[in-house]
Amino acid sequence: MSDLTPELLLRAYAYGAFPMAEGREENHIYWVDPKQRGILPLDEFRLPRRLARTLRRGPFDIRCDSAFVEVIRACAEPTPERPDSWINAEIVALNTRLFEMGFAHSVECWRDGGLVGGLYGVAIGGAFFGESMFSRERDASKVALAHLAMRLKLGGFVLLDTQFVTKHLRQFGAIEVPRAAYRDLLQKALAAKARFYGEVSASDAASFVQSITQRS
Repeated sequence: MSDLTPELLLRAYAYGAFPMAEGREENHIYWVDPKQRGILPLDEFRLPRRLARTLRRGPFDIRCDSAFVEVIRACAEPTPERPDSWINAEIVALNTRLFEMGFAHSVECWRDGGLVGGLYGVAIGGAFFGESMFSRERDASKVALAHLAMRLKLGGFVLLDTQFVTKHLRQFGAIEVPRAAYRDLLQKALAAKARFYGEVSASDAASFVQSITQRS
């Protein structure tokens, strides 16, 4: 195990770096500070039409912070598409401590009492650092991401950091920005006052879906 502490982890996020392990069973953790950083501009969040229909149908029970450890462990599980993970036992433990300190959050999709998808990340000021997501049913992680964006908007967040940009994230409007531009955005976000909205009313959710659908 390294000498990494939750406090050091928070300082690293505030600087613009984040940790990754060499593998799920590996002990070594290294810092990543990409030249091109992935972000998802909240004011330009896009919602694919098929997913908008799924959100209106409401197939999942959405909860926040009710099963954080289960979510991060599910994110670390091997899948056919991703046989290994950068989330090792130490990263699980550190993020669990951040959750206990009020800095980390999860958005979860449940069906029939079972956890079927979700995501987790770290919140500092008005910046949310999205870490990982998982899905055991179709669209579960996408629904979780849409609910995350809604909660961040309602809570006054100004930056959603995705670390990297994938094809999966591009459909929602994710873009890359140079490291210097990211750090400027980050410093402004860290100074902003925001709070993570765990509970969202049905009318707030409907209004969010309607506004995003009209813009997509």
